[in-house]
Amino acid sequence: MSRASRNNRTSQATDVGSQGLADRTGSTPDPRRWLALTLLVAAFFMVIVDSQIVMLALPAIESELGFAAGGIQWVMSAYLLSFGGLLMFGGRTADLLGGRRMFLLGTALFGVASVLCGLAWTDEVLITARVVQGVAAAVMTPTAMAVLMHTFAEGPERNKALGIWTGIGAFGATAALLIGGPITDGLGWEWIFYINVPVVAAVLIFGPRLLKETPVRAGRRRFDPAGAITITAAIALLVYAVSEAPIVGWGSGQTVWMLIAAAVLLVVFTVIESKSQAPLIPLRIFRSPTVVGGNILMIIVAMAVYGGALITSLYAQQVLGYSAVKFGLSTAIYALMSIIGANVSARLVAKVGYKPIAIVGMTLLSVGLLLLTQIDPNGGYWSDLFFGLVIFGSGIGSTNVAASIASLTGAKPEESGLVSGINNAVFQIGAALGIAIASSVAFAYTTGTDAAGLNDGFQAGFLATAIFAMVGLVTALLLLLSRKPAQPPVAAGDGASAEAQKVHVPAGH
Repeated sequence: MSRASRNNRTSQATDVGSQGLADRTGSTPDPRRWLALTLLVAAFFMVIVDSQIVMLALPAIESELGFAAGGIQWVMSAYLLSFGGLLMFGGRTADLLGGRRMFLLGTALFGVASVLCGLAWTDEVLITARVVQGVAAAVMTPTAMAVLMHTFAEGPERNKALGIWTGIGAFGATAALLIGGPITDGLGWEWIFYINVPVVAAVLIFGPRLLKETPVRAGRRRFDPAGAITITAAIALLVYAVSEAPIVGWGSGQTVWMLIAAAVLLVVFTVIESKSQAPLIPLRIFRSPTVVGGNILMIIVAMAVYGGALITSLYAQQVLGYSAVKFGLSTAIYALMSIIGANVSARLVAKVGYKPIAIVGMTLLSVGLLLLTQIDPNGGYWSDLFFGLVIFGSGIGSTNVAASIASLTGAKPEESGLVSGINNAVFQIGAALGIAIASSVAFAYTTGTDAAGLNDGFQAGFLATAIFAMVGLVTALLLLLSRKPAQPPVAAGDGASAEAQKVHVPAGH
């Protein structure tokens, strides 16, 4: 390609970025792009709801299917382990086979697995179906984000789309708490899975018409089975170890050996990727400070958010005596504030960049969680929860938008699925760590079984999550305030100059 031609394409890309257009050729924006986003976030909402709503149906499922003692946890764990462990592999399939194709395939598989969950006649069938659901979700989530990135070019419109995506995720977690109890009591636990079917049907009917296919890597499509197996096993072991640690103990042989095995597998994975001709994760991706900083921040955000949400649930239900439905209604304020914070932050990113948003967001998370450390055993909603949750929720939206934009900035179109998979995988790891550490701290500092004794433990749990948030604030200051803009690494043969790639970096980067 001649220099004049490259300059012309660069000029077109600049215009595209200002309009938030996905089409890299400089044509007018696709008028259906917001309908496409609606379809993508509907599928994401379904995945988030499904990961939370099951918690409210576990007693009914255990009673009807006759789980052995302690076995009911696998209804949750089977899904989370397959989901978290396969996210990066699922994201890579978008780059090799096409994001739209894999998103629709994953959605269809999710629908089939949901029906099997509802029809399950034994505990083994349900757990197997939940594993399949997790595999499908691991394909759906990163490929949906890859399609989103292809639909909206880097700039104001993509930032707005990511803000909507983040807000829907927060709302989905709360919606699960609101509808899970009534559905289980009124229709039966099977219907927490059947409600997925209409969403799956809508995605499969309208997806082929509304969604654009993402770029795929040129040349021979080669997978990296050794890399996929080692990273999946490492993440699964890590998530399982930290999830079980509060039960078996952080110093137990099970926890220690699982963590060691996960670390060894990560080392083996790094060696495999450094020598592979078609690596699952090209290690050069981690040369970008924004990718590294954004994903580190994402882990810490997930730790603070999920740890804080867990302790809030325990305090409200065990100390204040809220039912599951009342808890969902009373804490909907932080989901609402998360949606507002995400959308306001997405608009501000275009003006000030994501770095100040990250700092403000982590500050809000820290302040909100510190306010929640003041809970009282004789407290109430307005005196102990409301104001802390308002600030906490605002911080959730802001930090998720900032961390997502940072970790996805500069991704090449043919690697958007992989980068999205990494982003989602680190969030799952952070969530597992946050829940495990916060619950362990709360248990360690509980001084009795009455409200006062439980309150002592929950105060300590909130303090632990506040410390997570403050570490995140320091991370934002150290890793995201670099003066030199980080350019995405350019591989040989990419066919684009560094100057041409600069136009795709969001404002403020």
